[in-house]
Amino acid sequence: MNNNAIGVFDSGLGGLSAVKQMLKAMPNENIIYFGDTSRVPYGNRSRATIRKYAMQDANFLLENNVKMIVAACGTVSSVAPDLENTLKVPYTGVVLPTCFTALKESKNGKVGVIGTSATINSHSYKQRIELKNPSVRVFEQDCPLFVPLVENGFIDRNDEVVKLIVKKYMAPLKEAGVDTVILGCTHYPILKDAIQDFMGEDVLLIDSGKETALYTKKVLSENGLSNTSEKTGTAKFFVSDTPDNFEKIASLFLEKDMHNKVSQINIEEY
Repeated sequence: MNNNAIGVFDSGLGGLSAVKQMLKAMPNENIIYFGDTSRVPYGNRSRATIRKYAMQDANFLLENNVKMIVAACGTVSSVAPDLENTLKVPYTGVVLPTCFTALKESKNGKVGVIGTSATINSHSYKQRIELKNPSVRVFEQDCPLFVPLVENGFIDRNDEVVKLIVKKYMAPLKEAGVDTVILGCTHYPILKDAIQDFMGEDVLLIDSGKETALYTKKVLSENGLSNTSEKTGTAKFFVSDTPDNFEKIASLFLEKDMHNKVSQINIEEY
């Protein structure tokens, strides 16, 4: 048994979608989450900057003796896929497990991918899907306003601002006739209800946080790192900016009081 924590990082709040699914799939595991809220979003940064930020995030988690690192960030997973080569613990991003599920679930061979500008410009999801099945058509759409929406608490499916922006980004995919959409940024599942309302119930949304959580469980098991304790695990949360807004949104999303449960650190030290 290994009771060290799983380390999870993201540019901000989005990775909570992965944490929420981990708490369901592996309730006995301990989790340490870092949200780089002082530097969010990563999606409009250069490749070099994204790689630098990702290494600092990973180094912070390694200082806390995590047994595995999860980049719950579509941008990092797409722009810095070689991060795992520099780590001494198992690592996963969100691209691999999410693409696997999309390929399995699509019926008409038309898959939509939404993500940050950096993710879409890297074509990471498109390339991996087409490598596995060249007959599948992939339609990409960057959604640069989705992350700011989530980070500022605009997550209600009935909010007119949310509905307008969702329509702007999702309309081309709806017109293309996709039957499956990869939510290629872990912020996006927080807007899942609004996206589903616009796309319709016949379109399957692939939650990158959920698929990554299930894949993490598989990796831990295969490497003999699972926590087999029957006790409920603990979850610790850290951010690089003031915790106030993070606590508010995290409380809504995780459905538990997060007041005074989030600590601020100086990520530049790592």
